[in-house]
Amino acid sequence: MTTPATLYIVVPCYNESEVFPITSAELTALLKEMIAQDKISESSRILFVDDGSRDNTWELISTEYSSNKYVCGLKLACNVGHQNALFAGLMAAKDKCDITVSIDADLQDDTNAIIEMVDKFYQGNDIVYGVRSSRKKDSFFKRTTAQSFYKFMNKMGAKTVYNHADFRLMSRRAVEQLSNYSERNMFLRGIVPLIGYKSDCVYYDRKERVAGESKYPLKKMINFAFDGITSFSIKPITFIFTLGIIIIICSLIAAVYAFVAYFCGNTVPGWTSLMLSIWFLGGVQLVSVGLIGQYIGKIYIESKKRPRYNNEIFLGDEDRN
Repeated sequence: MTTPATLYIVVPCYNESEVFPITSAELTALLKEMIAQDKISESSRILFVDDGSRDNTWELISTEYSSNKYVCGLKLACNVGHQNALFAGLMAAKDKCDITVSIDADLQDDTNAIIEMVDKFYQGNDIVYGVRSSRKKDSFFKRTTAQSFYKFMNKMGAKTVYNHADFRLMSRRAVEQLSNYSERNMFLRGIVPLIGYKSDCVYYDRKERVAGESKYPLKKMINFAFDGITSFSIKPITFIFTLGIIIIICSLIAAVYAFVAYFCGNTVPGWTSLMLSIWFLGGVQLVSVGLIGQYIGKIYIESKKRPRYNNEIFLGDEDRN
């Protein structure tokens, strides 16, 4: 094997004070183990990205940075969301390392899979996806909705990796290519496969969260799924157009039936069918306008070209005493 690569583990954090000490200790132990095995260089680091936390997460990161040479920190000026925080961490790390691994702070993803990811990098892969081997520990509702989401996204045209979230390894050149994707509506699970470099998967069993609360309740999961769909496909608009054509055809058929019934003397005065038609068509129109509005809103946001995030403080090796 050639000179060991420098690894940066990028960890987005939002109100993770309860789990941070556990996360830092486990990832530090992992880095030390991999350095001892000569898999990665001594200059490898853990980069914690504070996404505008309202608790003392940043204070914990700063304290850990002072006492742990393997820890670096990036504080964003305000909360910008998981995808943008992760992107900010990757951009901050790309010029300092050969490979990055992104993982959530709750460490439900198996950290031991990082060792296998690095091995696959040395085998020539620029991107290695962490993929859940099963969802048996999830509730029936979460398992069903999550799997349906991946299938639906693929049908919509997004090249997502089934049962993969944001636990992945990326080489330096892969991250550099990622930096060329300038859209403000970030959906990394769909963007990364578009890079096209050689990739592979590592399979693992997801663990239970050891402390704190999930940062992805049902509402956020729905918003995340909707953003992913509308950021990567215009098929919903095509579906609306198709639905409109079908409704017009059904209306013509209903009109023919009404005329035949009228001339045959079989009409019965009533308003039920009329009201159902009005409500149905009104609902379709409102949904259609709302969906199209989402696309127009995204175009509006993209056209402004505002920054995705603002870095407030970076604590790196160059700042150590």
